[in-house]
Amino acid sequence: MAITLTESAAKHINSQITKSGKGVGLRIGVKKSGCSGFAYTLDIVQEVQESDHIFESHGAKVLVDAESLSFLDGTEIEYAKQGLGFAFKFNNPNVKDQCGCGESFAV
Repeated sequence: MAITLTESAAKHINSQITKSGKGVGLRIGVKKSGCSGFAYTLDIVQEVQESDHIFESHGAKVLVDAESLSFLDGTEIEYAKQGLGFAFKFNNPNVKDQCGCGESFAV
């Protein structure tokens, strides 16, 4: 099982942790939401939980709880220009369908 980051995503995560002054990594999860079923959640975390799986790419850590891991396994996360700004983009091989606005997905 693996979650990977592009270099730009890793730089952005590390930059946000540095700005906040603390944190061990970015927690990525899923929650029931939207018209397709699930949405991604993102939070800078201060400590590792016992149920966390830790993945590291380009010097940045991603933490995923055991419940979310099956939905995210194999995902590559990038940080790229989207519209007028930048955003995380999830290249998730488990996604079978997405809503039209791209906010939620089904597996």
